[in-house]
Amino acid sequence: MYTSLRETFRNGFRIRRVECQKCGEKINHPGDMSEYNQFVELKNKEFKVKLRLVGNSYAVSIPREIINFMREQEEVMNDMVHMCFDSAKRLNITFGEED
Repeated sequence: MYTSLRETFRNGFRIRRVECQKCGEKINHPGDMSEYNQFVELKNKEFKVKLRLVGNSYAVSIPREIINFMREQEEVMNDMVHMCFDSAKRLNITFGEED
């Protein structure tokens, strides 16, 4: 008998689960796990993209797989992103507003 509803957060994803009060068995929500596993698969993938000169600026193309994933996560994905340095050789790009 699963009577306890819980939720945990992994890498920003909410994962709902039920827990059995008697034996302690935990069952994660299949939809939440599917989204999380899709994220992990993309996270472990390395994309090589070109840096291109466009006018007086440089542009980097973002692979369609990443954009499609972001659109699935956000009901409305804004075309604007936030970009800043994490370190001397690492840029951080944020889609939407951070919580």
